Amino acid sequence: MPNPENTLPGATAASFGLIIIGDEIMSGKRADKHLPAVIERLQARGLQLEYADYVGDSPPRITASLRRALQSGDVVFSCGGIGATPDDHTRQCAAAALEVPLELHPQARELIQQRMQDVAAEQGTAFEPERADNLHRLNMGVFPVGAHIIPNPYNKIPGFSCGQVHFVPGFPVMAWPMVEWVLDTHYAHLFHRRIWVEKSVIAYGAMEATLTPLMEEIERLFPGIKVFSLPSVDHPEYGRHIELGVKGATSGVDAAYAALVSGLAGYGAKLGPELVRG
Repeated sequence: MPNPENTLPGATAASFGLIIIGDEIMSGKRADKHLPAVIERLQARGLQLEYADYVGDSPPRITASLRRALQSGDVVFSCGGIGATPDDHTRQCAAAALEVPLELHPQARELIQQRMQDVAAEQGTAFEPERADNLHRLNMGVFPVGAHIIPNPYNKIPGFSCGQVHFVPGFPVMAWPMVEWVLDTHYAHLFHRRIWVEKSVIAYGAMEATLTPLMEEIERLFPGIKVFSLPSVDHPEYGRHIELGVKGATSGVDAAYAALVSGLAGYGAKLGPELVRG
């Protein structure tokens, strides 16, 4: 079961995952922007996203997805559903996945009240903490017991962490700075530990089935190196082609790439530009 203390362990190695929650994404009413944004923020720190899970506003499905994340030991960001309207289920599902109760987090209460005071001051009205709508807003700070606060620089309404699963709002203007704060605060020791590079070449008119034996041979000869193949039939610049390459630790990529290019020559492949990413 997940850690009931919900502590933030000092991970020495980690895989990173992403959960994106909301019917508006699944129905197409809104396009997801979190996936490319999280990939970009991880890559800027020498990290890599391993998987993403999309879930509609279904409590059983959300709970199942969160339970997998909490039990995985991975660092997982969950975006969306932490508000206090009837279609927001993430906080409740996180508690169900952890099998712990919900409680009003004292620091969250303070931050939400600060936000309400700020809004009242902006509007030139008195802050009334016991007013029904203000009491309802405190529900946004009701988290699973043992959760830790994620500060929200946009409007002070916090997210929360349970172990290595980190819950942020669905709004990009809030979510992305909060993701950055989590990474920089809790996982800086993982940044740029693995120097990862990929090298590839454009092979014109090639067929994946024909080149598969070569790809398998490269992976056999160079353990730890991944071979990838990205075919295209209507690229505006290269036309029908395959981008064929290798990726892995810098120390092994050069030799594997040289063997790949040599092998392609044996197939008579017409080669185009070389591409290096890292």
